[in-house]
Amino acid sequence: MVDNRYATALVIGSVLSLLATVYLSVAVGTQHWYQYSSPPFKREESNGSKLKEEFINGEFDEKMYSDSMFRLNGTLGLWWRCILVPSQSHWYDEPDPNMETQCVSFTLPQQFNPKYKYPRNHDNEEDLLRTYLWRCQFLLPLVSLALVFLSGLVGVCACLCRSFTPTLGVGVLHLLAGLCSLGSVCCFLAGVDLLHQYSAPPEGVEGSLGWSLYLALISFPLQMMAAALFLWAARSHRKNYTRMHAYRVA
Repeated sequence: MVDNRYATALVIGSVLSLLATVYLSVAVGTQHWYQYSSPPFKREESNGSKLKEEFINGEFDEKMYSDSMFRLNGTLGLWWRCILVPSQSHWYDEPDPNMETQCVSFTLPQQFNPKYKYPRNHDNEEDLLRTYLWRCQFLLPLVSLALVFLSGLVGVCACLCRSFTPTLGVGVLHLLAGLCSLGSVCCFLAGVDLLHQYSAPPEGVEGSLGWSLYLALISFPLQMMAAALFLWAARSHRKNYTRMHAYRVA
């Protein structure tokens, strides 16, 4: 029979794990990891239509889509890149045009494309650090979600077998998942910082962290707290069981 303290720890840990999974899933599927605030175009300098066309229908190029995001209040996620553009084609004739968001997804082959020290010049040396940071930033959240899913299967099997021992494995899996979530955020921030070193935003463009990144960041402590509860429950239950067994033998 399971002590009420251990059962309470398991319930709270499961709720925390569920919250972390929801937050991380939303973060992975949205584009607000990093956002740019651009100054409004002047009429005589306006080339927004050209930037929009290149962004949506142009060849996949890091320098090209970065410039479009710099100029058009872009947002960047793990699987999406977006710009904020007027809904009308002759928007510069209107004093206050209606704005809409245009997004383009990163395909799986594009996620594995190499990064270069000087974007748009593919003849120069490949930047291995940026290349692997980019790949880790979208792979680690998937690994984290897979580990949580695996821990759920282990937990279900433990319930069916009426065994408390697999709880230790559930805690370890949540610990690894939390580290993967944190690693994804760190890789993303490091990659954006390196990109700005090689392709700096124009004057007047400000960058800031988006709410999607904060959701991913919040999932880390939730997963770590869930892991701590599972590990504590497994270890305490094992110690209690050992004492009871020794008392019965004596």
